Amino acid sequence: MTNQPARAEDEAVRSGEAAAPGSAPTPPADAAAAAAQSAAEPDPAAVASELKDKLLRALAEMENLRRRTAREVADAELRGIASFARDLLGVADNMRRALDTVTPELRDSAQPGVKALIEGVELTERELLKALEKNGVRQFNPQREKFDPNLHQAIFEVPDASVPAGSVVQVVQPGYMLGDRVLRPALVGVSKGGPKAAPAPANNDNAKAPVQDS
Repeated sequence: MTNQPARAEDEAVRSGEAAAPGSAPTPPADAAAAAAQSAAEPDPAAVASELKDKLLRALAEMENLRRRTAREVADAELRGIASFARDLLGVADNMRRALDTVTPELRDSAQPGVKALIEGVELTERELLKALEKNGVRQFNPQREKFDPNLHQAIFEVPDASVPAGSVVQVVQPGYMLGDRVLRPALVGVSKGGPKAAPAPANNDNAKAPVQDS
């Protein structure tokens, strides 16, 4: 009985002596911590790929913003030009009405001063139309063209069997375009009673609505 504690003590001493030489093995808790630390370190390739995706998205958003801003600025400029151009169209109409009252006979029999006045009005009209065209406003006269509701406004019909029905036979007031948009439709008289006009190709996809003021 008295030898059992002594034997247990000797076994403990021998066990400690056996474990002393060399480094002690890594406890299981330390191994788990090392594995967790290794797993927490980010993959450089994955980080680079994620940063590249974020950069591409940011660049795409900036490009969309630039395009949207440029479109909004262009639309604002277009509305401003359209409003100003419409005011000038009345001046051009009055000049044309005044010149239409001058017949060849009246021009021939007019005094030199009156002839100079007529020529001055004609010159002013040409300069006005040239200034409008320089800013994208173009006059169009659809005489003898097929009636197009996107470009023309019919105000009366003319019985004329010599031309296809639906043709523009009289232009009461020319129309104006601002770029590829209708600034003002042409006021026209349209034929009726003649042969049917050949159907026009479906090319009105590019026709745009009249420019609206803001």
